[in-house]
Amino acid sequence: MKVLVTGANGLLASNLVRELLYSGYEVRGMVRENSNLLALKHVDVELLKGEITNTADIRKAFAGCEAVVHAAANTSQWPTNYEAYKKTNVDVTQLLLDEAVRRGIEKFIFVSSANAFDSGTKANPGTEESPFSMKGKSGYMLSKQVAQELVLGEFRRSGLPTVVVNPTFMLGKYDAKPSSGQIILMAQQKKMMIYPPGGKNFVHVADVARGIANAISLGIPGECYLLAGENLSYREFFEKLRLVHGHPQRLARIPRAAIRLAGNLGSLYENLSGKPAKLNSVNAQLLCTDNYYSSQKAVQNLNLAQTPVSQAIEDAMEWFSQYGYL
Repeated sequence: MKVLVTGANGLLASNLVRELLYSGYEVRGMVRENSNLLALKHVDVELLKGEITNTADIRKAFAGCEAVVHAAANTSQWPTNYEAYKKTNVDVTQLLLDEAVRRGIEKFIFVSSANAFDSGTKANPGTEESPFSMKGKSGYMLSKQVAQELVLGEFRRSGLPTVVVNPTFMLGKYDAKPSSGQIILMAQQKKMMIYPPGGKNFVHVADVARGIANAISLGIPGECYLLAGENLSYREFFEKLRLVHGHPQRLARIPRAAIRLAGNLGSLYENLSGKPAKLNSVNAQLLCTDNYYSSQKAVQNLNLAQTPVSQAIEDAMEWFSQYGYL
Protein backbone atom coordinates (compact mmCIF):
# COMPACT_ATOMS: atom_id res chain seq x y z
CA MET A 1 0.00 0.00 0.00
CA LYS A 2 1.20 3.50 -0.84
CA VAL A 3 0.47 6.22 1.71
CA LEU A 4 0.37 9.97 1.08
CA VAL A 5 1.50 12.07 4.04
CA THR A 6 0.78 15.80 3.86
CA GLY A 7 3.10 18.25 5.60
CA ALA A 8 5.75 15.52 5.60
CA ASN A 9 8.57 17.69 6.97
CA GLY A 10 6.85 18.52 10.28
CA LEU A 11 7.69 17.03 13.67
CA LEU A 12 4.95 14.41 13.65
CA ALA A 13 4.89 13.71 9.91
CA SER A 14 8.66 13.22 9.62
CA ASN A 15 8.46 10.64 12.42
CA LEU A 16 5.44 9.07 10.72
CA VAL A 17 7.23 8.80 7.37
CA ARG A 18 10.00 6.83 9.05
CA GLU A 19 7.51 4.59 10.87
CA LEU A 20 5.56 3.87 7.69
CA LEU A 21 8.71 3.01 5.73
CA TYR A 22 9.88 0.77 8.57
CA SER A 23 6.48 -0.96 8.52
CA GLY A 24 6.80 -1.74 4.82
CA TYR A 25 4.56 0.92 3.30
CA GLU A 26 5.47 2.95 0.24
CA VAL A 27 5.33 6.62 1.18
CA ARG A 28 4.88 9.86 -0.73
CA GLY A 29 5.41 13.02 1.29
CA MET A 30 3.84 16.29 0.20
CA VAL A 31 5.73 19.44 1.19
CA ARG A 32 5.65 23.07 0.18
CA GLU A 33 8.17 24.55 -2.21
CA ASN A 34 11.27 25.79 -0.33
CA SER A 35 10.36 23.79 2.78
CA ASN A 36 12.95 23.08 5.47
CA LEU A 37 13.71 19.38 4.89
CA LEU A 38 16.16 18.87 7.76
CA ALA A 39 13.69 16.56 9.52
CA LEU A 40 13.77 14.24 6.49
CA LYS A 41 17.54 14.13 6.15
CA HIS A 42 18.79 10.66 5.13
CA VAL A 43 15.21 9.41 4.64
CA ASP A 44 14.61 7.65 1.32
CA VAL A 45 11.09 8.92 0.68
CA GLU A 46 9.37 10.19 -2.45
CA LEU A 47 8.71 13.91 -2.04
CA LEU A 48 6.23 15.94 -4.04
CA LYS A 49 6.51 19.70 -3.76
CA GLY A 50 3.30 21.64 -4.13
CA GLU A 51 0.64 23.77 -2.51
CA ILE A 52 -1.97 21.90 -0.55
CA THR A 53 -4.45 24.65 -1.36
CA ASN A 54 -4.05 23.91 -5.09
CA THR A 55 -6.42 21.28 -6.52
CA ALA A 56 -4.03 20.30 -9.32
CA ASP A 57 -1.21 19.70 -6.83
CA ILE A 58 -3.53 17.68 -4.61
CA ARG A 59 -4.48 15.45 -7.53
CA LYS A 60 -0.82 14.84 -8.35
CA ALA A 61 -0.15 13.94 -4.74
CA PHE A 62 -3.04 11.47 -4.57
CA ALA A 63 -2.15 9.67 -7.82
CA GLY A 64 -1.26 6.04 -7.10
CA CYS A 65 -1.92 6.25 -3.33
CA GLU A 66 -4.36 4.00 -1.48
CA ALA A 67 -4.24 5.74 1.92
CA VAL A 68 -3.82 9.34 3.07
CA VAL A 69 -2.63 10.80 6.36
CA HIS A 70 -3.47 14.49 6.46
CA ALA A 71 -0.99 15.97 8.93
CA ALA A 72 -0.39 19.41 7.38
CA ALA A 73 -1.86 22.32 9.34
CA ASN A 74 -1.35 25.87 10.47
CA THR A 75 -0.42 25.25 14.11
CA SER A 76 0.66 28.75 15.08
CA GLN A 77 -0.87 29.98 18.33
CA TRP A 78 -0.92 33.58 17.08
CA PRO A 79 -3.18 35.18 16.07
CA THR A 80 -6.04 33.48 17.89
CA ASN A 81 -8.99 34.26 15.62
CA TYR A 82 -10.63 31.43 13.67
CA GLU A 83 -10.39 33.12 10.26
CA ALA A 84 -6.58 33.00 10.43
CA TYR A 85 -6.77 29.17 10.33
CA LYS A 86 -9.87 28.44 8.28
CA LYS A 87 -8.31 28.27 4.81
CA THR A 88 -5.44 25.95 5.71
CA ASN A 89 -7.04 23.83 8.42
CA VAL A 90 -10.67 23.62 7.30
CA ASP A 91 -11.00 24.43 3.60
CA VAL A 92 -7.98 22.30 2.64
CA THR A 93 -9.36 19.35 4.61
CA GLN A 94 -12.54 19.54 2.51
CA LEU A 95 -10.50 19.62 -0.71
CA LEU A 96 -8.64 16.49 0.36
CA LEU A 97 -11.84 14.72 1.36
CA ASP A 98 -13.37 15.50 -2.02
CA GLU A 99 -10.34 14.04 -3.81
CA ALA A 100 -10.31 11.01 -1.51
CA VAL A 101 -13.95 10.25 -2.36
CA ARG A 102 -13.27 10.76 -6.07
CA ARG A 103 -10.38 8.27 -6.00
CA GLY A 104 -11.92 5.75 -3.64
CA ILE A 105 -9.15 6.04 -1.03
CA GLU A 106 -9.04 2.98 1.25
CA LYS A 107 -8.21 4.89 4.46
CA PHE A 108 -8.22 8.62 5.17
CA ILE A 109 -6.60 9.53 8.48
CA PHE A 110 -6.98 13.07 9.75
CA VAL A 111 -4.54 14.39 12.34
CA SER A 112 -6.71 16.57 14.55
CA SER A 113 -5.86 17.82 18.03
CA ALA A 114 -6.64 16.62 21.53
CA ASN A 115 -8.17 20.06 22.03
CA ALA A 116 -11.05 19.03 19.77
CA PHE A 117 -12.31 17.45 23.00
CA ASP A 118 -12.61 19.06 26.41
CA SER A 119 -9.77 18.28 28.79
CA GLY A 120 -10.16 17.09 32.35
CA THR A 121 -8.34 16.55 35.61
CA LYS A 122 -5.77 13.88 36.42
CA ALA A 123 -8.45 11.94 38.26
CA ASN A 124 -10.98 12.40 35.45
CA PRO A 125 -9.10 13.17 32.21
CA GLY A 126 -10.74 14.09 28.94
CA THR A 127 -11.75 11.28 26.57
CA GLU A 128 -13.14 10.87 23.06
CA GLU A 129 -16.59 11.27 24.61
CA SER A 130 -15.83 14.68 26.13
CA PRO A 131 -17.83 17.42 24.35
CA PHE A 132 -16.05 20.32 22.68
CA SER A 133 -16.42 23.71 24.30
CA MET A 134 -14.98 27.01 23.08
CA LYS A 135 -14.37 28.15 26.67
CA GLY A 136 -10.72 29.19 26.82
CA LYS A 137 -10.09 27.83 23.32
CA SER A 138 -8.29 29.51 20.41
CA GLY A 139 -9.19 29.87 16.76
CA TYR A 140 -6.67 27.12 16.00
CA MET A 141 -8.47 24.69 18.30
CA LEU A 142 -11.83 25.60 16.80
CA SER A 143 -10.46 25.08 13.29
CA LYS A 144 -9.28 21.57 14.17
CA GLN A 145 -12.66 20.71 15.70
CA VAL A 146 -14.53 22.02 12.66
CA ALA A 147 -12.24 20.08 10.30
CA GLN A 148 -12.67 16.98 12.45
CA GLU A 149 -16.44 17.23 12.07
CA LEU A 150 -16.00 17.50 8.28
CA VAL A 151 -13.99 14.27 8.30
CA LEU A 152 -16.47 12.38 10.48
CA GLY A 153 -19.36 13.80 8.47
CA GLU A 154 -17.82 12.52 5.24
CA PHE A 155 -17.81 9.00 6.65
CA ARG A 156 -21.50 9.30 7.48
CA ARG A 157 -22.32 10.89 4.12
CA SER A 158 -20.33 8.83 1.61
CA GLY A 159 -18.86 5.95 3.59
CA LEU A 160 -15.29 7.15 3.00
CA PRO A 161 -13.23 5.17 5.57
CA THR A 162 -12.09 8.09 7.71
CA VAL A 163 -10.29 7.87 11.05
CA VAL A 164 -9.42 10.81 13.31
CA VAL A 165 -6.36 10.82 15.55
CA ASN A 166 -6.00 13.43 18.29
CA PRO A 167 -2.42 13.85 19.53
CA THR A 168 -1.60 15.74 22.69
CA PHE A 169 1.64 17.75 23.18
CA MET A 170 4.39 15.90 21.30
CA LEU A 171 8.11 15.83 22.05
CA GLY A 172 10.95 13.92 20.41
CA LYS A 173 13.35 13.89 17.48
CA TYR A 174 13.17 15.74 14.15
CA ASP A 175 11.65 18.98 15.48
CA ALA A 176 13.34 21.17 12.88
CA LYS A 177 11.06 24.19 13.15
CA PRO A 178 11.32 23.84 16.21
CA SER A 179 7.70 23.60 17.35
CA SER A 180 6.70 21.97 20.63
CA GLY A 181 10.39 21.45 21.45
CA GLN A 182 10.60 25.15 22.25
CA ILE A 183 9.47 24.27 25.76
CA ILE A 184 12.76 22.39 26.17
CA LEU A 185 14.98 24.94 24.45
CA MET A 186 13.68 27.90 26.46
CA ALA A 187 14.80 26.26 29.70
CA GLN A 188 18.41 25.74 28.63
CA GLN A 189 21.10 27.39 30.76
CA LYS A 190 18.47 29.03 32.97
CA LYS A 191 19.18 29.19 36.67
CA MET A 192 15.58 30.18 37.35
CA MET A 193 12.55 29.04 35.34
CA ILE A 194 9.12 30.50 35.97
CA TYR A 195 6.21 28.20 35.20
CA PRO A 196 2.42 28.59 35.00
CA PRO A 197 -0.01 26.81 37.35
CA GLY A 198 -1.65 24.56 34.74
CA GLY A 199 -0.53 21.39 33.02
CA LYS A 200 -0.98 19.26 29.92
CA ASN A 201 -0.60 15.79 28.48
CA PHE A 202 2.85 15.11 27.03
CA VAL A 203 3.48 12.25 24.59
CA HIS A 204 6.51 10.87 22.74
CA VAL A 205 6.10 11.76 19.07
CA ALA A 206 7.39 8.30 18.04
CA ASP A 207 4.47 6.73 19.94
CA VAL A 208 2.05 9.00 18.06
CA ALA A 209 3.64 8.07 14.72
CA ARG A 210 3.34 4.37 15.50
CA GLY A 211 -0.26 4.84 16.62
CA ILE A 212 -1.13 6.51 13.31
CA ALA A 213 0.61 3.78 11.31
CA ASN A 214 -1.40 1.20 13.26
CA ALA A 215 -4.58 3.15 12.57
CA ILE A 216 -4.24 2.42 8.86
CA SER A 217 -5.04 -1.23 9.55
CA LEU A 218 -6.64 -1.13 13.00
CA GLY A 219 -8.52 2.18 13.08
CA ILE A 220 -12.31 1.84 12.89
CA PRO A 221 -13.85 4.20 10.31
CA GLY A 222 -15.81 7.02 11.90
CA GLU A 223 -13.89 6.80 15.19
CA CYS A 224 -11.54 9.21 17.01
CA TYR A 225 -8.49 8.19 19.02
CA LEU A 226 -6.69 10.36 21.57
CA LEU A 227 -2.96 9.69 21.19
CA ALA A 228 -1.87 10.67 24.68
CA GLY A 229 0.94 10.00 27.14
CA GLU A 230 1.58 11.39 30.64
CA ASN A 231 -0.53 14.02 32.39
CA LEU A 232 1.92 16.43 34.04
CA SER A 233 1.71 19.83 35.64
CA TYR A 234 4.19 22.32 34.21
CA ARG A 235 6.20 22.02 37.41
CA GLU A 236 6.33 18.22 37.06
CA PHE A 237 7.46 18.56 33.45
CA PHE A 238 10.29 20.99 34.24
CA GLU A 239 11.39 18.80 37.12
CA LYS A 240 11.71 15.90 34.65
CA LEU A 241 13.64 18.18 32.30
CA ARG A 242 15.99 19.14 35.14
CA LEU A 243 16.64 15.47 35.96
CA VAL A 244 17.50 14.75 32.32
CA HIS A 245 19.62 17.82 31.56
CA GLY A 246 20.31 19.73 34.78
CA HIS A 247 18.34 22.81 33.74
CA PRO A 248 16.47 24.76 34.86
CA GLN A 249 18.26 24.84 38.20
CA ARG A 250 15.36 26.36 40.15
CA LEU A 251 11.63 26.75 39.57
CA ALA A 252 9.21 29.51 40.53
CA ARG A 253 5.44 29.43 40.03
CA ILE A 254 3.69 32.42 38.43
CA PRO A 255 0.43 33.34 40.19
CA ARG A 256 -2.72 32.83 38.09
CA ALA A 257 -3.70 36.46 38.59
CA ALA A 258 -0.38 37.65 37.13
CA ILE A 259 -0.74 35.46 34.04
CA ARG A 260 -4.31 36.55 33.45
CA LEU A 261 -3.37 40.22 33.87
CA ALA A 262 -0.54 39.81 31.35
CA GLY A 263 -2.92 38.02 28.99
CA ASN A 264 -5.50 40.78 29.21
CA LEU A 265 -2.83 43.39 28.50
CA GLY A 266 -1.71 41.34 25.51
CA SER A 267 -5.24 41.21 24.14
CA LEU A 268 -5.55 44.97 24.61
CA TYR A 269 -2.33 45.41 22.63
CA GLU A 270 -3.68 43.18 19.86
CA ASN A 271 -6.92 45.15 19.64
CA LEU A 272 -5.13 48.51 19.53
CA SER A 273 -2.24 47.59 17.23
CA GLY A 274 -3.73 44.87 15.04
CA LYS A 275 -0.60 42.82 15.73
CA PRO A 276 -0.35 39.51 17.60
CA ALA A 277 0.94 39.46 21.15
CA LYS A 278 2.98 36.53 22.47
CA LEU A 279 0.55 36.21 25.36
CA ASN A 280 -3.11 37.14 25.24
CA SER A 281 -6.19 36.27 27.26
CA VAL A 282 -6.80 32.99 25.41
CA ASN A 283 -3.23 31.73 25.82
CA ALA A 284 -3.16 32.86 29.45
CA GLN A 285 -6.33 30.88 30.17
CA LEU A 286 -4.78 27.75 28.64
CA LEU A 287 -1.61 28.09 30.71
CA CYS A 288 -3.74 28.12 33.86
CA THR A 289 -5.81 25.09 32.83
CA ASP A 290 -5.30 21.39 33.51
CA ASN A 291 -5.30 20.04 29.94
CA TYR A 292 -5.31 16.35 30.80
CA TYR A 293 -6.43 13.45 28.57
CA SER A 294 -6.79 9.67 28.63
CA SER A 295 -5.03 7.35 26.15
CA GLN A 296 -7.08 4.28 27.12
CA LYS A 297 -8.99 3.87 23.84
CA ALA A 298 -5.88 4.18 21.65
CA VAL A 299 -3.88 1.84 23.88
CA GLN A 300 -6.59 -0.80 23.61
CA ASN A 301 -7.44 -0.38 19.92
CA LEU A 302 -4.28 0.96 18.24
CA ASN A 303 -1.64 -0.62 20.50
CA LEU A 304 -0.44 2.88 21.39
CA ALA A 305 2.87 2.68 23.26
CA GLN A 306 3.38 4.70 26.45
CA THR A 307 7.03 5.71 26.38
CA PRO A 308 8.01 7.82 29.42
CA VAL A 309 8.15 11.58 28.84
CA SER A 310 11.70 11.59 30.20
CA GLN A 311 12.71 9.49 27.19
CA ALA A 312 10.97 11.91 24.83
CA ILE A 313 12.96 14.74 26.44
CA GLU A 314 16.22 12.82 26.06
CA ASP A 315 15.51 12.05 22.40
CA ALA A 316 14.62 15.66 21.66
CA MET A 317 17.72 16.94 23.46
CA GLU A 318 19.96 14.54 21.56
CA TRP A 319 18.56 15.70 18.23
CA PHE A 320 18.70 19.39 19.14
CA SER A 321 22.33 18.96 20.22
CA GLN A 322 23.27 17.13 17.03
CA TYR A 323 21.94 19.91 14.82
CA GLY A 324 23.15 22.90 16.84
CA TYR A 325 19.97 24.09 18.50
CA LEU A 326 21.55 24.06 21.96
